[in-house]
Amino acid sequence: MKTCFLFPGQGAQYPGMAKDLWESSAKVKNLFTLASDATSMDLKRLLFEGSEEELKATDNTQVAVTLASVAASLVCKEEGIDPEGFAGFSLGEYSALHEAGVIALQDLFPIVKIRGQLMEKAARALDTPGSDDRAGMAAVLGLDFAKAKEVLETLKGKQVFLANYSSPSQIVLGGTAEGLAEAEGAFKEGGARRYVVLRVSAPFHTPLLEEARKGLEEVLAGYRFNDPVKAVYANVTGKRITSGEEARLLCVRQAVSTVRWVEEEQSLLDDGFNRFFEVGPGSVLGGLWKAFSRDHPCLPAGKLEDIEKIIEG
Repeated sequence: MKTCFLFPGQGAQYPGMAKDLWESSAKVKNLFTLASDATSMDLKRLLFEGSEEELKATDNTQVAVTLASVAASLVCKEEGIDPEGFAGFSLGEYSALHEAGVIALQDLFPIVKIRGQLMEKAARALDTPGSDDRAGMAAVLGLDFAKAKEVLETLKGKQVFLANYSSPSQIVLGGTAEGLAEAEGAFKEGGARRYVVLRVSAPFHTPLLEEARKGLEEVLAGYRFNDPVKAVYANVTGKRITSGEEARLLCVRQAVSTVRWVEEEQSLLDDGFNRFFEVGPGSVLGGLWKAFSRDHPCLPAGKLEDIEKIIEG
């Protein structure tokens, strides 16, 4: 079996995530200490006691989800699950890059903290003045990709963009509050089965975050990106990353580019991977994988009980 770890992105967070991993592993406790020191944040309090609203804030979420994901990966490897490759959805790509040897652990958490801050700042500049309406994202379910793109063409100039090509029957939009509201009517009229506003506070992977892209380019220039020691894949291209410098450039582009997750999944199959685990909070990636391929299911591995079930066979 050729195993790949898949790491979730923002929106997978929930209060109390990774607490079971922390309680079971001294290495995870040390990881929490390292991450808290590296970011000057009380991450144990944030993950275990933070409210859903607090965890939703981009500048908190990105560090929290990354920590929970790396903690789950650590426990998996402690239990003898040794992957040959890694991929991550949006924010999850940073965990994948760390696991593949591209980004050092001591750099990972400061990088995602700054990324979250840059994205939060850029997103809040897009909010409707004097209103609680915020820029964000919404999932469109029940349309194939060709039909979804057709509907999106009718919304040109409305400040709403294709952010994620998530599954053969799901896309995710990013836009201003006004743009997303207009898109809801257009996609429902176009035959979408559901239109779901997501628990994220920024229009990730769209041109609306150009200011965040510029800031990220400047920040990442100050960090070392090593060549991968294991296979790791990119959202921007859907293909395997070949060098550290390519990884750096793709991280910058990812801020404003569509996540081509379906193409990335196909690349994994083409490269011979046939066992997949969702390593981190939530179960979004398992659902997306099921919509893509039922031949090789993606099993949950974000909680201690999930990992124990895998070990037990």
